[in-house]
Formats: sequence, C-alpha cells, structure tokens
Amino acid sequence: MPAHVSEKAKHHILDTIAAMVSGSRLKAGKLAIKFIQTQGGTAECQVVGSKLLTTAINAAMVNGFSAHADETDDSHAPSFTHPGCAIVPAALAMAERENASGEGFLRAIVLGYDVSSRIARVMSLIPCQLQGFSTHAMGPLFGATAAAASLAKLNTRQVRHALAYTGQQASGITSWPRDEEHVEKAFVFAGMGARNGVTSVVFVQQGFTGEDDIFSGPNNFLDMFCPAKTELPKWIDNLGSHYEISAANIKKFSVGSPIQAAAEAMTILVSKYGLTCDRVKGIDVHLPPQCALTVNNRSMPDINCQYIVSVILLDGSLTFKACESYERMSDPKVREVQSRVNLIGDPKFADQERQRPGLVRVHLTDGQTLEEFVPAVRGTFDNPMTRSDVEAKSLDLLHDILGADRAKTLIDSIWDLDRLKSMQELRHLLSA
Repeated sequence: MPAHVSEKAKHHILDTIAAMVSGSRLKAGKLAIKFIQTQGGTAECQVVGSKLLTTAINAAMVNGFSAHADETDDSHAPSFTHPGCAIVPAALAMAERENASGEGFLRAIVLGYDVSSRIARVMSLIPCQLQGFSTHAMGPLFGATAAAASLAKLNTRQVRHALAYTGQQASGITSWPRDEEHVEKAFVFAGMGARNGVTSVVFVQQGFTGEDDIFSGPNNFLDMFCPAKTELPKWIDNLGSHYEISAANIKKFSVGSPIQAAAEAMTILVSKYGLTCDRVKGIDVHLPPQCALTVNNRSMPDINCQYIVSVILLDGSLTFKACESYERMSDPKVREVQSRVNLIGDPKFADQERQRPGLVRVHLTDGQTLEEFVPAVRGTFDNPMTRSDVEAKSLDLLHDILGADRAKTLIDSIWDLDRLKSMQELRHLLSA
C-alpha cells in the first residue's frame, strides 16, 4: 500500500473515531448505548465513549450510530456516501474480535472505502434518488463487509458468501431527510451498515453458506439496484492503482456537507473585515440548487444553513458546541440575524452538486457589498487537510470527553497504527 494512501487512511480513521467519541454524547449515540446495555453478549469489543464491552455485531452498530450522530464524519462526493461512519466501526469491531494488528486494520479500511465507493458509483446517484434507494446506506454496507472480511481472513469462497448475505441485507430508502433528530439517519448511514456487514462475516465464520456470486445471474444485486452496472468493469480494472479513500473528504466544520463552503466563506469574510452584526444589512448565500434545498431552514442546527451563517457572524467563528445547540436556534439574537440571511439555490451551480461550492455576499449598512467564493472547502479532494489540520479538529472533539492527555495519546496511537501489534491496545483510550 503506497505511503500516501496509508497516511490518508490514518486521517479518516482519526476523524471517524473522533466523531464516535463526540457522537457518544449526542442523542443518537446515547440512545444506541442505552439499547446495547439491554442486549448483553460476549465481551469482545469496546463500545466507544462508554465502559461497555459487547459483541462485535453490537459494537459495530452502536459505534456506527455515534459516528454519524451528527455531521462531523467524512464523505465521498463521487459516490454520494459517508463511508467512514459505517466502515470504521465495522473494521474496529472485527479488529478487536480477531486481535488484528494496526497494519491489518489500515489495509481493511482502505479496502472498505474501495468497495463502498465502487458499489455506490454504479448505483448512480440520480436514478437511485428517483427510485428512493439510498447510496449512503448500500455503498458503505458493502464496504463494511469487505473490511470485516479482510480482518477475519476469510478465504475466497467465504468472501463470496459474506457478500451474498450482504446483498440480501441491502436496504435504505431516502425517506431519512424527514428525520428531524438525526437518529434514524444515524442508523441508515452508519449503524445499519456496520452491523449488517459484520453480521455477514460472523455468519460465514460460523459456517453459513450461500450463493457464490450476488453480482451475476438472475435477479442479482446489480440488476436490482445499479443502473450504471456497465461501468463496473472500469472501476474493477483500477483496483490497486486508484484508491477511493484518496477522493474522500474530511469536514472542516461539524455541519452538513452542503453548508461547508458557505461556512468557510462566511468565516473568511468575518475574519478579513472584522464584521459585526450592526454593520450587516443582509447576507446572500448561493449554493447548488439541491444543496440549498437540503439545508434550507432545517430543524437541526448542523444542517440549517441560515443558522450556521448567523452564529458565525455573531461569534466570529464556528464551534462544535454551536453546531449542536438547539437552544441557540431559538435565541432571539440568532433568530434576528437569521432573518437577514437569504439562501439561494443558484442555477449556475446546478452541475456542481457533488463539488458543493459556495458564494456568500454580505451587504453592509454603508452600502458596500463584500463577497467570498469557495470552490473547494478545506478538507475536500481539491483542498485536502494536513495531518495537523485533522489533529486540531480531532482534539476539539475529543478533549472534553477523554481529557487532553488521553486525547493526545489516542491521536498519537492512530498516527502509529502501522506499528501497533494489537487493536485491543486502543480499548482503554476509547472508553469513557
């Protein structure tokens, strides 16, 4: 595995683990932990952010819930997925169960992203959306299976059977945007895929058999769900030379992907010009049309563009706490500023839904207009984060729960994963 791919994998592992730890204190994570407390099971794996040990299947699910309890986790724009929040919890659980090395874990993560993204690519975004199928659910499900199968060291026939059980569990419909508390969404994007992927592998470990190829023959997975299945050979051909994790994005801000560029642009304007509320008459935010629709005055703070832009102006920056604060959404000061924000689905960005650019125009009370355009926010493929960027984001998410010293030790352990003899060594750093 090339060194730059290994480094990128470490970035996404750290980013996802930080999302798990912080998400364990949010509603979806807390409910999942509460549920697992009633389930018992063999003490195989750590439930992140708790003192609990449970089965690999249970741990994968609850840690998946925590990883996508909000909008902190990574994304992969070309496949329209959030791969890390399902793949990393599944791989972490199986790595603990199998007492795998850090190097084996790294390789499994890279494989998981490769499989997830290729499956979701051939599902094809627009036809799938029209049918109501969710790429966010199905791509990472197969990625979670691949990562877990790698760590379980299944043979070729066993991998085929694990994929067969995964195909039978493929589900997820695009009704999830109606979930107003990010709990069902956490299940669809993460908990379900992580759980089902590990379940497929554990089934096969116990001797379960199935069909040899879920991707061919009558009524196969590709026929059912993948309108662009004819493109699959080209994606298979570049396995081992093109690594999909290299195209994945890490969020600079803990908000929905469509808001990232607008948040960056607003942060730049506030910092550059020392903007305060009394100087601002109005704010126009231009996003791609579908992106604007997704984040238009939503009931959740981290996917409400007008709210996020308003708190940046009020606070001068954007913190994780502000992104999660339902209380501030009802603050009269925030609501007044929010009334000045005009969100526009701009037709000129209609062909850039995946790139998700953002243009912010601030109209001042003295008649001036200030403008900032962000074509690629920090953390995207075109403007990637450095190791220090990822570490700074992760420390902000980890330190309140783990403490500064333990958070730094965990981060250092992720950077040294390729030298870690057993993934079980991380347990004491992940409990809280």
